[in-house]
Amino acid sequence: MRLSWNEIRTRAAAFAREWAGAGYEKGETQSFYNEFFEIFGVRRRTVARYEEHVRRLGDSRGYMDLFWPGVLLVEQKSAGRDLAAAREQADAYFDALPERDRPRYRLVCDFRTFELYDRDERETASFALAELPEHVERFGFILGVQRRAFREQAPVNVEASGLMGALHDALKASGYAGCRLELFLVRAVFCLFADDTGIFEPRDIFLQFLEDRTREDGSDMGPWLERLFQVLNTPIGKRQKTLDEDLKRFPYVNGDLFAETLPIADFDSGMRDCLLDACRFDWSAISPAIFGALFQSVMEPAERRRQGAHYTAEKNILKVIEPLFLDDLRSEFARLKARRGPRRLSGLRRFHARLARLRFLDPACGCGNFLIVAYRELRALEIGLLRELREAAGGEGQREIASILSAIDVDRFHGIEIDEFPARIAETAMWMMDHIMNNRLSLEFGETYVRIPLEKSPHIVHADALEIDWADVLPPGKCDYVMGNPPFSGFVMRDKRKQAQAGALLKSLGAGGSRLDYVAAWFLKAGAYLQGRRARIGFVATNSIVQGEQVAQLWPALFDRYNLDIVFGHTAFRWDSDARGAAHVHVVIAGLCDRESAPPDRRLFVYPPKGSKPAEMRVSRIGPYLVDASTLADPRLVVRRHRYPLSARPGICVGTKPVDQGHYILDSTRRQEILRSEPNAAKLIYPFIGGKEYIRGGERWILAPSKASPSELRDMPIVRSLIRAVRNYREKGGELAKSLADSPAEFHVTVIPSKEFLVIPEVSTERREYVPIGYLKPPAIPSNKLWVVENATPQLFALIASAMHMAWLRYVGGRLGNEYSYSGGLVYNSFPLPQVSEEKFERLAPHANAVLAARAAHPDSTLADLYDPDLMPSGLRKAHRALDRAVDHLYRPGGFASERERAEHLFALYEKAMAPVTASPKRRGQRRRGGARRAP
Repeated sequence: MRLSWNEIRTRAAAFAREWAGAGYEKGETQSFYNEFFEIFGVRRRTVARYEEHVRRLGDSRGYMDLFWPGVLLVEQKSAGRDLAAAREQADAYFDALPERDRPRYRLVCDFRTFELYDRDERETASFALAELPEHVERFGFILGVQRRAFREQAPVNVEASGLMGALHDALKASGYAGCRLELFLVRAVFCLFADDTGIFEPRDIFLQFLEDRTREDGSDMGPWLERLFQVLNTPIGKRQKTLDEDLKRFPYVNGDLFAETLPIADFDSGMRDCLLDACRFDWSAISPAIFGALFQSVMEPAERRRQGAHYTAEKNILKVIEPLFLDDLRSEFARLKARRGPRRLSGLRRFHARLARLRFLDPACGCGNFLIVAYRELRALEIGLLRELREAAGGEGQREIASILSAIDVDRFHGIEIDEFPARIAETAMWMMDHIMNNRLSLEFGETYVRIPLEKSPHIVHADALEIDWADVLPPGKCDYVMGNPPFSGFVMRDKRKQAQAGALLKSLGAGGSRLDYVAAWFLKAGAYLQGRRARIGFVATNSIVQGEQVAQLWPALFDRYNLDIVFGHTAFRWDSDARGAAHVHVVIAGLCDRESAPPDRRLFVYPPKGSKPAEMRVSRIGPYLVDASTLADPRLVVRRHRYPLSARPGICVGTKPVDQGHYILDSTRRQEILRSEPNAAKLIYPFIGGKEYIRGGERWILAPSKASPSELRDMPIVRSLIRAVRNYREKGGELAKSLADSPAEFHVTVIPSKEFLVIPEVSTERREYVPIGYLKPPAIPSNKLWVVENATPQLFALIASAMHMAWLRYVGGRLGNEYSYSGGLVYNSFPLPQVSEEKFERLAPHANAVLAARAAHPDSTLADLYDPDLMPSGLRKAHRALDRAVDHLYRPGGFASERERAEHLFALYEKAMAPVTASPKRRGQRRRGGARRAP
């Protein structure tokens, strides 16, 4: 039985008195440390060795006074000797050790003074022998009780992943695979963690058990492990009296982790060595928050080869849970601490009771990262609260607090996970985090606080979150927070089953379109689940739900049907994994709650174009584009696709779309072949410019058979064969193709301008500061990958090429991966023009010409070269900057400090422009009759 901290402090005081007069290094060191370890009820010889030799650089060998691999290195000196020399010597030993054996703690001592250095925390504690009772908790690591700072330690996690990966691969190769292998590994890692953190006592009994009781050939390893698993699942009072003495030492764990009987795994010597290597690793350094990631990398060797785990990093989890609930709880706690008088104690007690009642749901919990970090932070807050209660209570109150201690347990945390293995991992990792926090609590209050056997469990349900009723997992009236990181896949990335599932669900929940990203289903289902209740929602999502057409499809349902408001948000930022080779995506974070319970001010975290640290803004309203919507009459405003421009300007349309299976599209070689045989076809072949050719250069051609009469085509057998091929394709194609089969010489969309025209690429990489719009001249035919504006003035070019229009594109337009997706109906037609006189508008023409001239100064460079942010010529950049200032001043004389300010100003203008259109159907009809060209 582990000693209480009160008993340990008593023993430390006795030790300090007994050794007060000692001082000779060689004669007394071993006795000193044998008795030192007895303070903690630990026999030194079970964990550490004396005079362990180690080879040092430039020295044949040295001898460490005391060495506990992976944990502690001691360098002892005689009383009064210089401890600086001892530190230098200990560090030399540390550097000479293999990586796996390098200890976390370094202790130098001269019998009178202790100096303990924690390499993980980079903290040094120095104190006199007489002060040992006051500092003895710093040596809690001897009991497996670590003073931990929770941060991600990638090298440790990678090494742990490699150790378990070797065991996984060996077992799988032997035929022990599937669910049984997954559960076996979860149990094994729990035992490894328990052996190093005090769940199993004394430390390393699991390692000793396997080393001493199993044969070197591994033949009996499997049976012994299965027997141990049975013991861990059996209460002490129900075990046989004749149970093996080594097995008796293990506690009753419970928690269903060891309930299921597994087939016995057959080991060989190599597999036994793999497990023993894992046992010798210090598992106390593994954060449960990455426990699931470690296992995913184990089960997926390709991920493991990239040396890391692909998981939700803690810094990103905190971006969700801090504004969702933690910051409010911390602020409330700070106010209660500042109170004085009798109301302080009662307020702290009520706050503690409130913390204990909170319930959380992660409906896409995976391996439990969000639940684990949220539980950890809540327990850490509680420890601070208990500290204040102890101070405020005094006397009887202190004994009351000591008897209660933690009122927060894992059963308040609920999750849904579609795959069984991650669900098991999440449950186990929650128990691991609970034990770590209990250790921290023990250090704080001087009492050994454990929850073994496990009496309560997190509620992790193995199910499809989009199929089950969340109320069956946690009744909505008992839920306080819904949070997590739901799947990221867009419509085209989903298989047919998921497309059908999500489409039907989204429709039933009130969404306006079925091509929403998968994550939208979680937002809508959360809204339906919590409708009318005060609970909050905080989800990570693809940034596409706050851009493009998805905004108008998703957010009106959340706002109007489910009465939600956005209470905090993180604008788009890169969601980077610490794993090398992991995919990088742009995400947003949105927090919502019922409109009636929304706070008066909202928190908006805005990320700069370059950099990862956001600036926080306090605003009264946040719009669905994650902008400050305080100035809008309707802060829930969404921009919809428009068939015609909202203000006077030339119409926009897509370029030519042949629907020909490529038969009419020619490269230079094929063009020459046709012209050699049928030179009279030259008038039917045009340069064909798509987004790629326009931006990056290159030649492509298109055959336009409709430009010839039937009699002319009669003398062109090659052209006729291509027409027949197109007819055959269309007759066998889809609905659109079949509708065009009777006119095979014609394109689906035909755009052949007769004079110079403006083009805007449909897609352009987000790396570019500006989408490279420009002019093309006949005989070029634009493809459907270009948007076309005929009769475009230089002033219009200036507007569309400006930072103002780019801000509108970035906020309102959609994205395809890491590329902007330009839409005529959604971006061009909705773009609000400045309300200025024609004279002022015409002042933009010289700036447009300056940009075009700056491009023309580099005739050998493509637009891709010119608009590469690393290669952009200074003259072109200067011309764009001048154009931006001129356009900004048309919208607002003082200009704008950021892209966000531009977007917010444009939303206000859009709302103003839409007011008469919405109010007057007659006026809307007059606008259509104005002759503006339709934008598909």
